[in-house]
Amino acid sequence: MPCCDPLGLCQYQTNKLVRIQSVRLGSLKWSLNGAILLVICIMMLWNRQYQEFDLVVSSVTTKVKGVAQIRLPSIGDVVWDVVDYSGPSQDKNSFFVVTNVIVTKNQKQGKCPEVPRKGRLCHTDKDCEKGAWDQQSHGIQTGSCARFDVMKKTCEVSAWCPIETKTAPPRPALLAAAENFTVLIKNNIRFPAFNFIRRNILPQMNDAYLRSCHRGNDPLCPIFRLGDVVREAGEKFSAMAVEGGVIGILIKWDCNLDRLMHRCLPKYSFRRLDEKENNKTLYPGLSFRFAKYNTVNGVEERTLYKAFGIRFDVMVFGQAGKFSFIQLIIYIGSTLSYYALTTVFLDWLIETSCYAADVGQKYSERKVESVRDSQQCILCVSYVDEKKLRLVKRSHKKSLQDVKTITVQPRKEDAGHLRAVLCLLQPDGGVDHEARLPLANKSDPNPKGRGPAWCKCGACAASALLQEQLCCRRGDGVCIASSPLFEQLVLRRSLLEAVLLYQDPLALQVQTAALRHCAYRQYITWRFGVPPNDTQPAIPSCCVGRIRAEYPSPDGQYSGFTPARMASMQACSDGEL
Repeated sequence: MPCCDPLGLCQYQTNKLVRIQSVRLGSLKWSLNGAILLVICIMMLWNRQYQEFDLVVSSVTTKVKGVAQIRLPSIGDVVWDVVDYSGPSQDKNSFFVVTNVIVTKNQKQGKCPEVPRKGRLCHTDKDCEKGAWDQQSHGIQTGSCARFDVMKKTCEVSAWCPIETKTAPPRPALLAAAENFTVLIKNNIRFPAFNFIRRNILPQMNDAYLRSCHRGNDPLCPIFRLGDVVREAGEKFSAMAVEGGVIGILIKWDCNLDRLMHRCLPKYSFRRLDEKENNKTLYPGLSFRFAKYNTVNGVEERTLYKAFGIRFDVMVFGQAGKFSFIQLIIYIGSTLSYYALTTVFLDWLIETSCYAADVGQKYSERKVESVRDSQQCILCVSYVDEKKLRLVKRSHKKSLQDVKTITVQPRKEDAGHLRAVLCLLQPDGGVDHEARLPLANKSDPNPKGRGPAWCKCGACAASALLQEQLCCRRGDGVCIASSPLFEQLVLRRSLLEAVLLYQDPLALQVQTAALRHCAYRQYITWRFGVPPNDTQPAIPSCCVGRIRAEYPSPDGQYSGFTPARMASMQACSDGEL
C-alpha cells in the first residue's frame, strides 16, 4: 500500500541535465571555468578572503621638538620653545604648533573706546546703551560715546585696555621657522581577537637610529619634519603658516598574522583636512588666543596673543587577518555561484544564431519542458498547405479556423509510424491496389462549393460548435480527404484491423466504433507526428466527416470534439474525438 506523504517529505528531486557531445562547446566550457577559477583565486589571495579579520585598537602620543627666534612688534627678539608654540594644551591624538601671532601688550582692566566696526560708530551718548554687549564686543558698554581717533567715535566699554585692534595676521608668518620642527609619534596598537600588540617604534629601532632617521631614507621612521608633512599633504608650509589650518597624519596598519606570510608594519600618509577654498572668504585658517599675566606697581597687566597655527590630527586605522578554515569554506561556497555564468553564456550561445540552429532547437526541446495553465486548453492545428504546427487557444467567440495563433512549432515526425507506413506502401505489402486510385470515382459526401464560410476545401460540414469549425487547409485548395494516402493510411480497413489486433491480439471481433476511433489516431499520427506537450490535436471537419461516412455509428450519434487539457491516444480511443 503506498505511503501517504502529502507534504512530499519522503521524496527527492534533482535537476535534469542535457549532455551535448561537442568539442567546441566542451573546450569553451572548460576555458570559461578555468578563467573563473583563476579570477576567484587571484581575488582570494589579493583580498585575503581566507582570513578572519579584526579592527585595530590604538593609542597615540606625540612629542614636538624645535626652537625658533622671532621678532615681535614692540617687544623685540624672543626665543620660542615647545612650551610657547605648542599652545596651552594638546587634544587627544593631535598637537598644535603656533606659526604666526598678533601681540597686544600691557592690557589693563579699565575703560576705553570700542574698536570701530561697521554699524558701531556713535555720535552722542544716546547711541550707546549701558550694560549692552554682543558677540563682537570686547567689553561691556558704559553708556558713554568716546573718541577713538580724530575721525571716529565709538561707545566706551569696560574691558582690557587697550583693545586688540589688529585682525590681519602678519605676512610672512613670524614663526615660519617651525617648518624645521620635528615630531615623534608613538603609536601603540592592539588586535583583541588575536591578542596581538605592536608599536610603530619597531624593536630594531634604537636610540642612535632615532637620532638620524628621516623619511627620505626610511619610510618607517616615526620622527617627522613638519615641513615634510605639509609638503606631502600637497601644501606649502610658508603659505599655510600665515593663517593656519588642519593636517591629517594617517597611520594605516594592514597586518597579515599568518606564520608564513607574517607582516605588520605601519604605512604613513598625509592630507589637509580643512577646506582651504572656503577659508579664503569666511573664517580662514585656525587660531586661538592666550595671555601672559604679570603685576606692575600692584596693577595686574597682561600681554594678549592671538596665535595662528597648524593642528596635526593623528588618525590610526587598519585591520589584521589570520587564516580561518571557516572563512575559507564560506568564501568557496559564495564563489561557486560564479560558475553559473558559464552555463548562462553557453545556453545563450546555443539558443541563438551564433551556434547551429538545429542544435539549439533540439537543446531547447530536451531541456525545457513547458507546463501550461490548467485552466487553458491549447489546441494543435495542422494544415495540409503548411509544414509547421500552429498552437491556438480555445475560443468561445470565434471558429477554430479563425482563432489567432499563439506560436508556430516545427513538426516532429514519429519515426516508428513512418517506418510502418513505408512497409505498408511496398508493392508486396498486401495493399489494396484499388485504394491507390483517386477518389474521383467514389461518391463525395460534401461536394466542393457547399462548405460553410470558414471552409477552404469545400468539403467541410457545418457545425454549431466553434471547436469543430476547422478546415484541413489555411488557403483555398484540394481537400486532404480526397488524397489517395488518406484512403490508405486512415480509412483502409485492413490496416485499422491490424493496428487494433496488435494492441489486443485476443480480440474476437472488431467493432465499427473502434475502427472509427483508430482512424482518428491514424490521422493524428500521420499529420501531427508527435504533438507538442500539453496540447491536443484538432482533426479538421472534412476529415472527421469522411471517417464517419466510412465507419458510421449505428444510431447516428457521435460524441463530438471535446477538448481536454492534455491530449492522449487513450482519449481518442475512448471516443472523446
